[in-house]
Amino acid sequence: MTTQSDTQRKLTGLHVLGIFGGCFGIIIGVNLFMAFQAVSTFPGLEVSSSYADSQTFDARRHAQEALGWQASVETGPGQVILTLVDDAGRPVYPAELEALLTRPTTQADDQLLTLTRGPNGTLIAPADLDVGRWRLRMTGLSRSGTEYRHNITFSVARP
Repeated sequence: MTTQSDTQRKLTGLHVLGIFGGCFGIIIGVNLFMAFQAVSTFPGLEVSSSYADSQTFDARRHAQEALGWQASVETGPGQVILTLVDDAGRPVYPAELEALLTRPTTQADDQLLTLTRGPNGTLIAPADLDVGRWRLRMTGLSRSGTEYRHNITFSVARP
């Protein structure tokens, strides 16, 4: 005849140690995987020297605000449409303008856009846009030589 105590397994200190070790091993493994994915897809570098860039930030910001430019982005089938206007609503065509289309979290989909003049004062560029969040990073010079930098974050929805 068997008793209840003979058929049940006892929870010993070694079992508890194994459970804790297994749980912490899973947590550490997932953390390492996530950290590796974060570092490998986004280096986190915005400027080469944040200190040097900060020394002239206020002067550049005031000069850019004095331009009075306002930018907006629309998307069409396979294209990005940029509208850049001054305070009076007139189209602005900078002396130089570079537009980089990026994802906020990865560099894998980065595209350097080739902007051409479109109708009604727009600048149009072909782009391979997938559903999700995008950032348009513009850098350039006004005709007066003022540096212009502007980032626009937008989303592309499912058709």
